[in-house]
Amino acid sequence: MRPHPIVLLVLTTVLATPACQRGTAAPAASAPATAPAGQAATDPLAAQGEYLVRIAGCNDCHTPGYAERGGDVPTSEWLVGSPLGHLGPWGTSYPTNLRLSIGALGEEEWLAYTANLHTRPLMPDFALRQMRERDRRAIYRFVRSLGQAGEPAPKALPPGVAPPPPYLQLVLPEAAAATRDQAPVR
Repeated sequence: MRPHPIVLLVLTTVLATPACQRGTAAPAASAPATAPAGQAATDPLAAQGEYLVRIAGCNDCHTPGYAERGGDVPTSEWLVGSPLGHLGPWGTSYPTNLRLSIGALGEEEWLAYTANLHTRPLMPDFALRQMRERDRRAIYRFVRSLGQAGEPAPKALPPGVAPPPPYLQLVLPEAAAATRDQAPVR
């Protein structure tokens, strides 16, 4: 019997995390590590965006060390992308530096882009597409309030190209892998 794909993802995540990082996360704080910066502190819509980024799990991939530190990462370090690759039948994808990519878009461009977003796994683009326009606008305003920071994430790699460490590997059951391979990837 083969393990469920989610079990494989969790196991791969644990095994891919260096031993020096496992089990050393600070206890989760009951309040955010830092208050939202700049505009988010005064713009209620940007403050809502900070909340949405937090609960939607954006930081889980787009903020290095977020999960390992139990979410205790200063807001100033949020959403700068990650060198942690996600390897699967689609190739290897990397979490985008949202502060650079959103910083390069106007608000209306962001709304149009996210209304039709189709990305590589593991990004749950379907969740962003299903958000109300107001919620997507709030996320935009919050991320813009953080300012641009960091470097662009590594470029995606095609199937069959081995990524450099660190990376997570997702092993799908044969039927799911075949279905995923037929879906368009942008």
